[in-house]
Amino acid sequence: MASGLSPDVLEKLNQLRASLAKLPSVLVAYSGGVDSTFVLAVAHEVLGPEALGLTTSSAAVPTRELEEARLLAADIGARHLVVDTDEVAIDAYAENPTNRCYFCKDNLYRICHAEAESRGIDTVIDGVNLDDLGDFRPGLDAAREQLVRHPLVEVGMTKEDVRQASAHLELPTWDKPAQPCLASRFPYGTSISRSRLGRIEEAEEQVRALGFREFRVRFAGENAARLEIAGAELERATQADTHDALVAGIRSAGFAEVVLDLRAFRSGRLNEAEN
Repeated sequence: MASGLSPDVLEKLNQLRASLAKLPSVLVAYSGGVDSTFVLAVAHEVLGPEALGLTTSSAAVPTRELEEARLLAADIGARHLVVDTDEVAIDAYAENPTNRCYFCKDNLYRICHAEAESRGIDTVIDGVNLDDLGDFRPGLDAAREQLVRHPLVEVGMTKEDVRQASAHLELPTWDKPAQPCLASRFPYGTSISRSRLGRIEEAEEQVRALGFREFRVRFAGENAARLEIAGAELERATQADTHDALVAGIRSAGFAEVVLDLRAFRSGRLNEAEN
């Protein structure tokens, strides 16, 4: 989808290009989401082979998301590296405290810096945007400690700016819903294991197979799951046939009890109690 840009967003995009052009080389912490895909695309446009995207592969990353990240990087033409990791092996992460994301990002950025150093890459950057600074994001502490730069923040780009600019650059992620890691489906204090992550991934694949686009399957107990669906799709989920198919699909992932939350899905609900 090509689109025109407002003068304000065009100016920010050009500032981003100019900022990246000043760097000899960059390694982009790249997940395949809206923001990091945009950053990788612009970095590749400006720096060519001196831009490298790095994606980690683990039980917390849905297989579908990893494959989409591979395909996106290939479509952009950017260099791309996938590194296996295991956040669940980090005790502080597996215990799932309120600052769990700190341990995830700390692990990610250590991997990024190690690869950057081994390849002679100058700077590690990510896709944090201006709106992220107002959210509960412990991972920002890890970025600050490890001197990871946020080029979108530096030029004042919001999430909406990134979506508009992504559409202008014809990136297919311009309207992609947020897709945080699978660990975000667990209430704080509920321990995370590879098997539990796998069951959540399987349940969400069942929901996606029924044509739903924006939703979460929340872990509500060893045998219970709560399904949240975006407002635009919620009515369809309550129709008898679809409702029965949703329940059957989630039960097939090992959740005997399935609850449909009649509140429309909203990203960030997990953090409401922390703000």
